[in-house]
Amino acid sequence: MASDTTAAVPSPGPGQEGTAPARAGAEERRSRRYRRDVRWSPYAFIAPFFLFFAAFGLFPLLYTGWASLHQVELTSPEDMTWVGLRNFSRLLSDDFFWNALRNTVTIGILSTVPQLLVALGIAHLLNYKLRGSMFFRVAVLTPYATSVAAATLVFVLLFGRDYGMINWALGLVGFEHIDWQNGGWSSQLAVSTIVIWRWTGYNALIYLAAMQAVPADLYESAALDGASRWQQFRHVTIPSLRPTILFTAVVSTIGATQLFGEPLLFNGSAGATGGSDHQFQTLGLYLYEQGWVNLHLGRASAIAWAMFLILLLIGAANWLVSHKLRKGMTS
Repeated sequence: MASDTTAAVPSPGPGQEGTAPARAGAEERRSRRYRRDVRWSPYAFIAPFFLFFAAFGLFPLLYTGWASLHQVELTSPEDMTWVGLRNFSRLLSDDFFWNALRNTVTIGILSTVPQLLVALGIAHLLNYKLRGSMFFRVAVLTPYATSVAAATLVFVLLFGRDYGMINWALGLVGFEHIDWQNGGWSSQLAVSTIVIWRWTGYNALIYLAAMQAVPADLYESAALDGASRWQQFRHVTIPSLRPTILFTAVVSTIGATQLFGEPLLFNGSAGATGGSDHQFQTLGLYLYEQGWVNLHLGRASAIAWAMFLILLLIGAANWLVSHKLRKGMTS
């Protein structure tokens, strides 16, 4: 009797007829969820930035632009009277505005140029293998981490007219005491010194990072040609750092345009006037005086937009210079 060699295929039991289609449907739903997750998750991750930017960046910018075209007081910001460009035209004939602009430019030059030169020198020293180099790198960054209020108050004591350490040191070499807070150039030099002290280390670390990215082959080739360390610095390091130097110069210029905390606290009794004769009142202080002391929100908004236009000009100059540098490097 022949045996049946065909294996019997069990028939699906009750409730199992739709198992394969159900599994296929679940996999399709997971696949759709995965595709949606891959597509939309990046937008969800960056959404908080745009929300905060819209609330604290874009809205104030648009609101101040609208307020600059109105006569409006801080005590009643909803009561606006349309004046067009009158707030801007008044700035053109406002001696205090031009004085603040001159002071801003002067303090910016006095603080930016020495700051970047000293930072470049410090970075050059730190670029060599020094014992305890990590300690020195942290040390140069300490002023940047210090509160602007604390730093300014310390410098107020140093630049005191009668008992300040600066005048004491000048007296030792035969100079008369200088009234740093009430002088013209002296007060601007003192404020610039605070800015230099706070930001030199920060720029030094930026330069140091750029120096460490310079290929070592360039220095080796220069050394084989007989170049000294100073010649290597001039002909290898400086040309390699041109984009970084331009970046720090632009950022420092923008920071100088917005300078506020140091001049405000340098002479606390003067408040936002920037000294008894407005001798170190910057654009930031003048904006604060118009908006929060005199309560002229419309005029303060016009000053803010004038500062914004100045920053746009600085950005355009940065683009032109960097474009020429790139053309010079590729040609």
